[in-house]
Parts: sequence; structure tokens; C-alpha cells
Amino acid sequence: MPGTDVREAAAIVAGEVGAMPFVPELPGRGVGADLTGRTAGLLVDIAVEVVPTGYRVTQRPGRDHRRAVDLMRGDLDAFDEACDAIRPGWVKVQAAGPWTLAATVETHAGHRVLTDRGAVRDFAASLLEGLRGHVAEVAARTGARVVVQLDEPALPAVLRGSLPTASGYGTVRAVEENDAADLLRDAVDAFAAVGSPVVLHCCADDPPMKLLAGVGAAAIGIDGTRRAISGDTALPAALDAVGELWDAGTPIMLGLVRTTAPARTPEVAVLAQRAFDLADRLGFARHRLAELAVPTPTCGLAGATPDWARTALGLCRQLGEAFLDPTGDNDVDER
Repeated sequence: MPGTDVREAAAIVAGEVGAMPFVPELPGRGVGADLTGRTAGLLVDIAVEVVPTGYRVTQRPGRDHRRAVDLMRGDLDAFDEACDAIRPGWVKVQAAGPWTLAATVETHAGHRVLTDRGAVRDFAASLLEGLRGHVAEVAARTGARVVVQLDEPALPAVLRGSLPTASGYGTVRAVEENDAADLLRDAVDAFAAVGSPVVLHCCADDPPMKLLAGVGAAAIGIDGTRRAISGDTALPAALDAVGELWDAGTPIMLGLVRTTAPARTPEVAVLAQRAFDLADRLGFARHRLAELAVPTPTCGLAGATPDWARTALGLCRQLGEAFLDPTGDNDVDER
């Protein structure tokens, strides 16, 4: 969410996303509020600090770690207050996934944690322990069940081996898909055991759909406007991956609403048509979108104005209603 006023952000979320509000992230506040710093503040027995190149492991928690913890505490207070009037049955929390965290934090020596497979496992275990405590606190505060969203924007680069090394003269060795899947599956299984479904979100242009679909996640989050699955530029392999997910009954959190304000607010029918076209192309009846697609912004709203953030979330809610009653539903294969 945009800005630095967490109470305003929480009020917007509670007002526009009543069915499953999320604890807002406000990276505009700086250190400890961005995806990596916020997630690092949840780690157990691992602390990080800010250095000129980013976040780096440190021997003991310092000012940067304490700031991340304090910001999260304030965010939960604001979210709890905003939810007083609605008391939702479900809420969502977000954190960087283990691979993105390992790609964006440095070891003591200044190399990406990703370069040390033992350190990657340690970070993943620490993240799971910290997130379990976070989920338990959110559940206790709100009385709701908690969905865990793991954001993996760096996963495609991790799999390609395209992340630069500390020297800048080389790239970090690619991670095998099986190894990447194992770590994500561990996270999914850990939260399933405590009744918290996991959404794996990757808004990159080339999310590894089959990998994400194969680890048991409750849903997959992608940018639904990306060229690979949209219009004349759609690629058969990308469409097949979406179709396989839907055939398996796995919902997609489908990014359809821009993250920054366009010149004119789009009509819901125009936004919905992109999803209807996707369903048509894959041979799914449009009314099934109500169970197979959750409309969302294409990615985070941190770069938006508060007014557009409110509008975008409202459009997503209206899109969900449009999916329940699709105009011009056709009689294609009722898969």
C-alpha cells in the first residue's frame, strides 16, 4: 500500500476488501518496511542490518532489526483496530518467500545467502518459525483464519541463474527446480498443518507456473495482464500452465487492475473481459471464474496514490461480483 500512514492504509483495506482483508505493507516508510526488511524482522535467531548494498546478516539485532519489529507491531495494532467493525472470517498476511529472501540478503562475507545452500536452509527454517508465530498472533488478534502469501518475485531469476554476484562479474549458480520446489513445499506443508492455506505469488513476467502449481499451494498469484497469457501475444505453454492449474481446481489470484492510476478509471466490464477471454480460450465456462480466479491488482500498490489504492481495491471487489454473474456467459466445455 502507498504512503506512510498505516492507519489510513488499514482503513482502506478494511473498507474495500471486507471478505479477506490483508495486513498492509507500506514500503514507503523505508528501512524495515520493504518486503525484505519486513520479512527479515520475522526471522528467529537471525538478524540483519542495512549496508550500502542492501540487507546483510549481522551477529545481533540492532537498530534496523528493531525498527522492522516495531513497524510490524504498529501495523498489527492498526489492522486490528480497522477490523473491529467487520471481524472477517479470513485475513491474509504477506512475506517474502524463502528464495526471494535468500536472493536479497547478504551473508557476513557480502555474498547473497543464495550462494550458500546451508544458509538458505537455515533462513528458510527461521522464516517458517517466525511466520508461524506471526500467523498465530494475527489469528489471536482478529479471531480469523489466516492465509499466508509468500511473495517470490526473484524466483525466476533464481532458477535462471541470472542474479549478479557481489563482484558484478558473474552470476549466482542457478537453483535446480526440484530443490526450489522442495523448499516451497516444506513451507506449504508447515502451514497446512496449522490450518493456514498458502498462496504463492510471483508477479514477474515469467513465473514458473508448473513449479508453483506442483507444491500443493492453495492458490497461485500472477499478473493476469502479462503478454504471455493475454491477447494475440499469448504463448501456448503459458496458457497450458493456467489451464492445468484450473483443471486441478487450483485458483489463481489474477492480477487485472493496474497498480497506478490510468488517465481514466476503467470500467469493470472492460477489466473483466480479459479474464473472460482467458476462460474462453482455455475452454472453461465463464461462471467458473467465481471459483477459479480471485481478481487482484497486477502487483503491489506502493506506487499508487491513496485514492487509486482505494479505487483499485474497490474495482477488484466489483470484478469478483462480475465473476459471480458473468455477462454473456457461453456454453463452452463445462470443465
